[in-house]
Order: sequence, then structure tokens, then C-alpha cells
Amino acid sequence: MKTKTQTRPTRTDQVHAALRLAIIEQQLAPGARLPEDTIGESFGTSRTIAREALGRLAVEGLVDLIPNRGAFVAQPTLDEGRDIFAVRKGLERLVVTQILASLTAETKRLLKEIANQTSVPADHSANAAILAAGDFHLQLAQLTHNALLIRYVTEVVSRCSLVLAMYARPHSPDCAANEHRELVDAILAGDAGRAGDLMDLHLDNVAGRALMTRPEQKDVRSILVGYAVKLATA
Repeated sequence: MKTKTQTRPTRTDQVHAALRLAIIEQQLAPGARLPEDTIGESFGTSRTIAREALGRLAVEGLVDLIPNRGAFVAQPTLDEGRDIFAVRKGLERLVVTQILASLTAETKRLLKEIANQTSVPADHSANAAILAAGDFHLQLAQLTHNALLIRYVTEVVSRCSLVLAMYARPHSPDCAANEHRELVDAILAGDAGRAGDLMDLHLDNVAGRALMTRPEQKDVRSILVGYAVKLATA
């Protein structure tokens, strides 16, 4: 979705995005230690930038900062995941309400654009589907133009993405894509009740796919090399 202003991402923005991707893709396993010097060396940047990126991830709930120990990839439990989804349902129903409160012709155009972007990732990987689904919800939040709501939705979507990457059952991403389109259609029709109910049902379905599994632990340095190469050639 196009925005009114686009600024060049800072080095901190880039490192934050790369680390976030590595966490959601489960390359950096829950509980993995994230040393600032290792991150700095991997991306050819300073420890200060690494610390800033880790701080952002901590705000999003993807990293735990433990005094005198350092930064670690967050490892929410299934119970915590249920609590996160409960909060998310309330926030995302508010997103629907606020979009409908000012449903302009431009907003409708953007909603149709978002719906057209809703598709199954080409590689059909579970983590790619999680990232694509999260992006759909973040784009909806942007349409509210409510900075505080956007911030909170961004945080819970990031945390939910981690929960899903850790625990989600194998499933067809077509289900989520179809649910997204139904939700957009209800908003475009101005049906607040149906749109809110569809959002609740969609998030219930997503949360209901949880299954406890644990990925294999990997070396942080070897993982970040690939992401650093991608960043350098971008």
C-alpha cells in the first residue's frame, strides 16, 4: 500500500527489519541469545545500532532484554499467546470501527488494493504466510490514521506472528486469504456488525491453529551471515 511520504530507511531500520524477519522465520530460535557485538559484526555496523534495533524488537515483544544477561529471542508460552490474541481481538475490532467511521472514496480504493494483494505466498511456506497475513492487518491499521492504535496493533501483530511461528499447526494459507477478502468486502459494504464479527472469527481461527512444537537451536552468527548478505545487496 502506498503511503503519503516515504523516507529512506536508516541503518537501524534495516537491522531491525532483518532481525525481525530472522525471528519470525524461526531461524533465530526462541530463547536464543542475541549479543550486540555479534549482531554488529554480522551487519557491519556498531553495537549502538544493534542495541537500538534490539530495543525496538523488545517493544514489539519479539526480544526479551534481561538486566546483566543481555537480549534473547522471546519465547512466549501458549497461555501467553492466548492472552495476546485476546488483546489483539479488541484492538482489531476497534480498527474496523474506526475505518468505518470515515469510509471515504480513497479509503475504499486502498481497501480494494489491500484485498487484491491478499494471496498465498508463492513459496507456500508457513512463515511466509504468517508474514503476509500480518502485513494485511498492519495495512488495515494504517487506514485508521490513529498513531496510538497503529502502534499497539503493530506490537500485538508482531508478538502473535512469533506465537504462530512457534506453535502453529500446518494448514492451508488459502483459508486466511479468503477470510481477509470476506472481511474487506464487509467493510466496503459498510456493515459494521458483520465486519467486526468476521474479524473476531478470523482471529479465533488463527489462534485455534496453535500446536506446541520446538525448532532446533542454531548458531546466531551463522544465521545472521545470510541476512547481512541480503542487506548488503539490497
